[in-house]
Amino acid sequence: MNVNLIGKHEKDSRASRDALALTLNEMMAQDKSICYVDCDLMGCINTKQLMKNYPDRAFEAGIAEANGAGIAAGLAATGKKVFFHSFGTFSSRRCYDQIYMSAAYAGLTVHVLGSDAGVTAAFNGGTHMPLEDAAMYLSIPESTVLDPCDYEQLKSITQQLPGITRGVTFTRFVRKDVIQVYGEGTQFEIGKGVVLHESDKDVCTIVTSGIMVDEALKAYESLQAEGIDVRVIDMFTWKPLDEALLLKAARETGAIVTAENHNTACGLGSVVANCLAHNCPTPQEFVGVQDQFGQVGPQSFLMDEYGLRAPVIVEAVKKVIARK
Repeated sequence: MNVNLIGKHEKDSRASRDALALTLNEMMAQDKSICYVDCDLMGCINTKQLMKNYPDRAFEAGIAEANGAGIAAGLAATGKKVFFHSFGTFSSRRCYDQIYMSAAYAGLTVHVLGSDAGVTAAFNGGTHMPLEDAAMYLSIPESTVLDPCDYEQLKSITQQLPGITRGVTFTRFVRKDVIQVYGEGTQFEIGKGVVLHESDKDVCTIVTSGIMVDEALKAYESLQAEGIDVRVIDMFTWKPLDEALLLKAARETGAIVTAENHNTACGLGSVVANCLAHNCPTPQEFVGVQDQFGQVGPQSFLMDEYGLRAPVIVEAVKKVIARK
């Protein structure tokens, strides 16, 4: 994997939702088996173009997520490659039973998309803030769970999803503004983590994904300034976890910090902890939402409120190093 890391902590001029919309538009032009189902949010996600360009393969289910999930499963049963979108709260909690039974349990693949991941729901408030969405999909057998950090990563993941033909997939992502982490054209492999920084002097590994990748890179810079060397891994695939990469980092650095835009009790941190407990017990600290409900406010406020910031990662690194 040839990674082109930008690392300037600047917002991408492109709306991240277009990484999905434009990529799907190109894919549907090339593959007539791809279908798209939405729940009254095509305007929010810029996928109205799909209904215009492919009226026989793009469907509006309305504000009826359980029904939309059933439609998606039905299309999958006919051999279609189906993408199903709603806000993360609604594509997880609202239609979980239908996804579980009609798609996953039935052996059908549906590519579920959950936008406004975690605190990025912002002014939509606590009712629309998915802090447990990934946990629900992690618990489904044979599922794939993804948390991309920027435009290029979401684009690359979307291109690969039709190639997954076993199990339900869930991609949680930011709808609007994101920090550009990777350069244009960077490719990623689902199931493989990305090492952003490493050296033979690393004393801890930060494992992160989504909007926390940029915060982890800021933490890396602060720690470097203090003479503390750490490894940084973008683990955008939560399931199947890149266990080989994680265990290598755990053995070489002896300490782990996970940082996620999700409830730490049941997300990336717990997946990592489970792997370490079974294979290589390692001191670990968890940065993320600490078993709390969401609330309304700008994303910057929410990231401060829930401790989703570089200084919190820095303190977690120092704490876990002291435990070694």
